[in-house]
This record gives sequence, C-alpha cells and structure tokens, in this order.
Amino acid sequence: MREEDDPAATAPSAPVKRHRLSTRLWHWTTALCVYVLFTSGLGIFNAHPRLYWGDYGANFDRPWLELARFGSAWTLPSTYDLALSRRWHLAFALVLAFALLAYMLWSLANRHVTRDLALRKADLRWATIRREIADHARLRFPRGAAALRYNVLQKASYIAVIFILLPVLTFTGLAMSPGMDAAWPWLTQFSGGRQSARSIHFIAAWLLFAFFLVHIVMVLLAGAGNGLRGMITGWYRVPEARPGDRDGEGERESAGEGRP
Repeated sequence: MREEDDPAATAPSAPVKRHRLSTRLWHWTTALCVYVLFTSGLGIFNAHPRLYWGDYGANFDRPWLELARFGSAWTLPSTYDLALSRRWHLAFALVLAFALLAYMLWSLANRHVTRDLALRKADLRWATIRREIADHARLRFPRGAAALRYNVLQKASYIAVIFILLPVLTFTGLAMSPGMDAAWPWLTQFSGGRQSARSIHFIAAWLLFAFFLVHIVMVLLAGAGNGLRGMITGWYRVPEARPGDRDGEGERESAGEGRP
C-alpha cells in the first residue's frame, strides 16, 4: 500500500515511496518483539505445559490441553530457565505494548487507518472476497496500481492483529499477573479467571504465530527482495501490470468511493 504518493500517477515500474517511517519502525519493532515474546513465552509454558479454564489449575486438575515441553529450538533461552524466560518476556511485553499504543494513536492521527486499512463497501462484496481468496490460492499477486493498495484479506488480517489479537494478548497477559490481579481484579474476572486468561493468551499467541508464518510465506512468494527493500527503505518497485489486470479503482468508483 502506498501511503504518500498518488499511485495512478506513477509509472508501474518506477520505485515509489510505499511505507512511511512510522510503519517501518512499527513493523520491525513488532517482528523483534513477537519473536522474543513467543519463544520466551514457550519457555515459561514449559514450567507447566497444561492449560485449564477458570480460576484454578494444578497437577491434579484435568487440563483441556496437555503438551510435551517445547524443545530448545523453540524457547528463549534455549535451556530451561524460567526466571530468565520471564525477564525476557516482561521486558519485551512492555516494549510491544507501548509501541502498539503509539502506533495506534499515530495511525489514527495521520489517517493511515481510515485511508489504508478501513474496509470499504466494495471490499465487503462477496465477489471481491471470493476473487481475492482465489487469487491467493493461485499465487496470483496484484501488480501495477493494485499492488500499491491493501486487498480485503490484508486489511482484515492487519485490523484483526492490531486491534484485536495484540490487545487480547496484552490484557490476558496482565490478567495473569498477581500484582495486576490485586490492583485490577476486574481484569482477571473479565478474562474468566487466571487460568482462562492463560489459555486465551496461549491461543492468541499461536494465532499471531500463524499470521506471521503466512505473512512471511506471502512475502517470499510475491518477491522477497522487493518487499524487504520496501519495508527497510520505504522504496518499492511496482510490478508491471499484466494485460487485463484490474487495478481496483473501477470497483471503488462503482461503489461511489473516490481514492482518499
């Protein structure tokens, strides 16, 4: 998605400024934090690899999920060290929480959310959704002007991650803290109990891991060099459109929506 220039006025093969500095900083900060939080979280999970619902859960209670301990390739540190895993986890949880808050406020202030991420009427048409799913399944990635905008699947997944998944991870993480339980007991109660908060936190973490896995695969298949350059420098070379390619503008215009 191009954020600063008019995509229609740009030659398809010309490098364009695609990502603002705030977007790039958020992207790489999130990538680092998610790696550290996921691996250190699995290190913490290894202390008791069972999950429960409600307020209580111990060795003699029946878990809804019981797993073997994750191996050294999955955890931070690679050897079992609960105290060190907690230190990594809590330190980077603070970094991610404040980065998320700053990115949300900045994206609302500069209209990145309303201009680039908000789902429009044309996006919600079943024909549009079905075509995007079919294009992704066939690895037919957008080219030309269409490559400069988020499609409906990207918008839905980014909104879900930024405004649902990451806040759920943050608040369920807080709900598991004994200190927060004493200060804000409503947070633990809202989560259904500390063990429910731990289960929801675990599920949300794996959903986030799945999102990043799919995201990385899509970047590799769509052109890793061009995509990485765009996210590091901001400059992106637009893939030349194929004959007959749609650019998405007709759909938006037919829905009575001009380009923001």
